[in-house]
Amino acid sequence: MSIRNPKQALYEQFAIVAKALGHPLRLEMIEHLAQGARSVEALAAKLGQPVANISQHLQALRRAGIVAAERDGKFVRYALADESVLTAVASVRAVAERHVAEVDRIVRSYFETRDDMRPVSRNELQALMRDGLVTLIDVRPPDEFALGHVPGAINVPLGEVKAWSHSADTSREVVAYCRGPWCVMSFEAVAALRSLGHSARRLEDGMPEWKAAGLPVEMAA
Repeated sequence: MSIRNPKQALYEQFAIVAKALGHPLRLEMIEHLAQGARSVEALAAKLGQPVANISQHLQALRRAGIVAAERDGKFVRYALADESVLTAVASVRAVAERHVAEVDRIVRSYFETRDDMRPVSRNELQALMRDGLVTLIDVRPPDEFALGHVPGAINVPLGEVKAWSHSADTSREVVAYCRGPWCVMSFEAVAALRSLGHSARRLEDGMPEWKAAGLPVEMAA
């Protein structure tokens, strides 16, 4: 079958992918699926959404090649198709950060009031961990930690940070990370730790970016 205008045909397919990404709930779903594969039911529970609604959005993402599905017993589990999905989302985020005024306002009014320090890069964290200079905490929920975490990290879910801090060594810097560069949990954890007298910083991004960079990942026993 001949294609009269192959470039236009390609752009139409590219537009399907862009349209599938153009929904805030779908972007949040991608963030969760970047932590590990999930069933529709588990993802709906995470997001506080009806199963039917999440299922419809997953089908749209699947048709666009953004997620893949595999059967696990009675359940169908969904995962990101590959690392290119994270790259696409990161590109959208970068454009918005540079050129959308409302993004800048949100960053300044919420995120920077909790942490305006330079975050720790992945290379810097590796060096600090190698030299035993920091305590690394993963502030995601335990189920996400179990799916994969930075080697040597301690799972301290956000709601447990204050209690954990009372027995933590205040002479050691704490580095916190969670789901990604704008994950609220790491910002909140750092702010809480500093208010309690700890030296604390965030990792520059989250577990999905660490994994995508080809760095080692540890699974819970």
